[in-house]
Amino acid sequence: MKALVLAAPNDFSIQEVPLPEVGRNELLCRVIAISICGTDSHLVKGDYAGFWPPSYPFIPGHEWAGEVVALGENAANHGWSIGDRVAGTSHDACGFCQLCIEGRYNLCENYGDPSVHRHYGHTWQGAFAEFVVHGLKSVFHLPDTLTYAQGALLDPASIALHTANRGGIDPGDNVAVIGPGPIGLLAADAARAMAAGRVIMVGRGDRLQKAAAMGSEIVDFTKVDPVATVRAATAGLGADVVLDCAGADESFGWGLSMLRKGGTAAVVGIPVREVAISFQDLVLHEKQLVGVRATAGEMRHVIPLVADGRIRVNELHTHTFPLGEFAEALATFNERRDGAIKVIVEP
Repeated sequence: MKALVLAAPNDFSIQEVPLPEVGRNELLCRVIAISICGTDSHLVKGDYAGFWPPSYPFIPGHEWAGEVVALGENAANHGWSIGDRVAGTSHDACGFCQLCIEGRYNLCENYGDPSVHRHYGHTWQGAFAEFVVHGLKSVFHLPDTLTYAQGALLDPASIALHTANRGGIDPGDNVAVIGPGPIGLLAADAARAMAAGRVIMVGRGDRLQKAAAMGSEIVDFTKVDPVATVRAATAGLGADVVLDCAGADESFGWGLSMLRKGGTAAVVGIPVREVAISFQDLVLHEKQLVGVRATAGEMRHVIPLVADGRIRVNELHTHTFPLGEFAEALATFNERRDGAIKVIVEP
C-alpha cells in the first residue's frame, strides 16, 4: 500500500509499504478520508521526537474514516462485517488498569506499553495510508447519513465535546471559548448542544469571524481587553465556564480572570512553555482549573450530534487533497492558506 512515511523530522515521502496484518479483535480498513490535525504538524516537525513518534520510520495520522475490508479473529462476534463504514479514533487503551476501568481510558496507566496500549498515529503506526489496522475499542460505525469527510472529523468533534464535558456546562450557563481554531469552533457548538445560554468566542482574524458566522458572540483580543469585555458582557460576574482551546501563554491567565467565582476553566490547548497563574484567585474564589486530554467515551455521543447538525463539522472542512499532494496539504493547513481550517486528505 501507499503511505506517508516519516524518516526523520521534516523528512517525509509517499512510499510503498507492506499492508498491515490484522490480528484478533482488530479490523483492516481502507482509509477514504483523513484530516490533518495540529498534532500531525508537530510530529512532522519532530517537536515530540522520541515520544511521538517513539522511533522512525513512522506513519502518522489519526482522524480518519473508511470502510472495513478484513476482519480479525472475533471481530464478527462484535457486530462488524466487511463493507461496514467506520470512523476511527486514536486511543486503544489497555482496558484493565484502574483509570480504564473507571472509564478514563485516555489516561491509561499503561500508556506507552506497546504490549497492551496503542495510540494510533502517535506511538503506533497511523492512518495516512491506503489501509490501516485498528483495534475494536477505537472504531465506531459511521452512519450512512454522514460522509467520509464528516467521519474523519468525528475524532476532533469528540475532543471538543470532552472539553465541554470537563467544563461541566449547565443549561443557561455563560460560556467563554478562547481560541477559534478547529477544536474551539467545535467546542462552541458542543456548548450550545449542552444548552449553554450564551457562547462568547475570544480570538482574532478570519477564524473569529467564522465563529461569529456560526453563532458565537465574539471578542477580538487585538482590539479590546478580553477579560474586561467578557466580564462586562456578563454583568461584571464573569463566565460560568471557560474552555481554553488556544494554549497560548496569555490565554491561561485570561481564562481564570474572566471566570466567575466558583466557575470552571477547562484547558485543552497545550502550552509550549511554563506559564504563571494566580493561585490566590483560584483559591479565594473557589475556581476550578481542569485539564483535558483527547476524549474519554464521547465518540458514541458526538456521532448523533454531528448527524443531527448540532455539531457542524462541515463548517470546518475547507480543503481536500490526494495523499500524493500531502506536502501541499500540510502547507495549506500550517499557513492557513485561503482560510484553511480543516484539510482532508484522500488516500
